[in-house]
Amino acid sequence: MVKHTFPVDRADALDDPSRYVHCSREELRDSLGAGQMATVLDLGSGTGFYTDDVAPGVGQVLGIDVQRAMHERYRANGVPANVSLLTTPVDSLPLADDAVDGAFSTMTYHEFATPAAAAELARVCRSGARVVSVDWSATGAGDAGPPTDERYDLAHAVETFEAAGFRTVRASTRQETFVHVCRRV
Repeated sequence: MVKHTFPVDRADALDDPSRYVHCSREELRDSLGAGQMATVLDLGSGTGFYTDDVAPGVGQVLGIDVQRAMHERYRANGVPANVSLLTTPVDSLPLADDAVDGAFSTMTYHEFATPAAAAELARVCRSGARVVSVDWSATGAGDAGPPTDERYDLAHAVETFEAAGFRTVRASTRQETFVHVCRRV
C-alpha cells in the first residue's frame, strides 16, 4: 500500500538542485553501475530530475510513476530521446521477465515498499542487475521529506529486497536518509 505520493502541485520542488545534498548524480550513477547499453528503471521518476542524470550514460531509461500528471510535467520540460514514460505501479510492471539491467529510486522507496513490488522487480531484473534505493529514513528527524510515520528504515529495505531474491551490496544510514544497493541473484 502506498503511504505517500508527492503532491503534483509542488512538483517544481522536485527540480531543485539542493536535492543533490541527499544523493549526487555521481553517487547514483556509480551505485547503479549500468553500462552504455543498459535498460534501467527510474521508480518514481516524477519530473525527471534524476532520470535526466542517468539517461546520458545508459541505453534506455523507463520512467515509472503512478501519477500521470508528473509525466505531463516531465514532458513539458522535455524528455530525452532514450527515456520512455510508463504510468504504472511498481508492483505490476508491464515488462517481460529479465527485461532490465537495473533500477533506481530516489526518495520514493516509501511509495512502493512492499514485498509485491520487490518481487516484481526481481521478475523484471536480469541476474546481476542492481537496484539502488535512496530514501527518507524512518529514523531521520523529519525536517525534510514525508512525515516519519510514512517512511521506512534501512532494515526494511534490506529485508524486503533480500526476501525477493536480491543480495545487499551496500547499505548505509545517513542523517535523514538511507542508501541501499542490492544485486539480483
